Amino acid sequence: MPIVVTLRNLGAATIVIGLLITLFTLASAGSDRPFILGGLIVLIGIGLRIEAALLARATQPVETDG
Repeated sequence: MPIVVTLRNLGAATIVIGLLITLFTLASAGSDRPFILGGLIVLIGIGLRIEAALLARATQPVETDG
C-alpha cells in the first residue's frame, strides 16, 4: 500500500503545481505556453490519482458471502 499513498500524494502535488503555474502566469498575457504546460501537469496529476485509486482497489481483499 505504500505505493498507493505515494502515487496519491504525488498526484495531488502535481495538480497543485500545475494550478500554481497557471495562476502565476495569468498576469503575463504574452503566450499560451504556460497555460498548456500547467494543463499538462494537471492532467498528469489526475492520471496519477486515477492510477492510485485503481491500485488501491486491486489490492483490497475480495469479500465473499460464504
